[in-house]
Amino acid sequence: MNKLNILSVRKLTNISFFLLITLAAISCEDDNQTVVNFEQLVVQDEFDSDGMPNSDIWNFDIGTGINGWGNNELQYYTARPENIQVQNGFLIITAREESYRGSNYTSAKILTKGKIEQTYGRFEARMKLPWGQGMWPAFWMLGADIDVNPWPGAGEIDIMEYRGQDPTIVLGSVHGPGYSGGEAVTKSYTLQNDRFDTGFHVFGIEWGSDFVNYYVDDVLYNQITPADVPGEWVFNKPFYLIINLAVGGTFVGSPNNETVFPQTMIIDYVRIYK
Repeated sequence: MNKLNILSVRKLTNISFFLLITLAAISCEDDNQTVVNFEQLVVQDEFDSDGMPNSDIWNFDIGTGINGWGNNELQYYTARPENIQVQNGFLIITAREESYRGSNYTSAKILTKGKIEQTYGRFEARMKLPWGQGMWPAFWMLGADIDVNPWPGAGEIDIMEYRGQDPTIVLGSVHGPGYSGGEAVTKSYTLQNDRFDTGFHVFGIEWGSDFVNYYVDDVLYNQITPADVPGEWVFNKPFYLIINLAVGGTFVGSPNNETVFPQTMIIDYVRIYK
């Protein structure tokens, strides 16, 4: 079926609730879906001021974390303009192959921890992704209690995760106690006759007390509910957003001789509704 823009559908007052449910179910490949209207825009970053990301919204993670941020990643995250800057209406995260503080690659990671944390809503971003073996961009969320409730207990919602060597496929997942890492509850979405590195696409979730719905360009392709997870449902509390471009790691493997650097992850906007 044609792409269905949920935001536009909300404006069509003459369409029946029954038709909304039917179209959502079809777009989700026969999954039973919950369609929710989160219409109040509460956070909006259009990246319209050149320079560093808005410090009222975003923090940085710096360095290599523990064990490559827990995933054997190869990059050193910085807050340098060489790795992250707002320019001409876009946030640009750049992964570079360079020797820097003991690492062979640099990149950037921003997060709303301690600044923007919310329970439930619609979270979306319009992005153009990189391409190449070992590129691992992600748009995701962690439970705001992670400092006292270590992962995976705090919970993780991956709105968009992508292997650079598979430029037509993204994944949406949740991690929690008993279903984390390679055991995460996940589903993929394949872009037909196109690639995620050649144009912009909108990645989003609508999240309620007993579901997380996953979208690409407002096509609803997955729903995860408490019945789908083999452990505790840990998604009824505040979460914060993260955007990063990793290099290497267990999910994607290392770059190879065909991986071209620098690589960029370009974000047009981030919006949060409730």
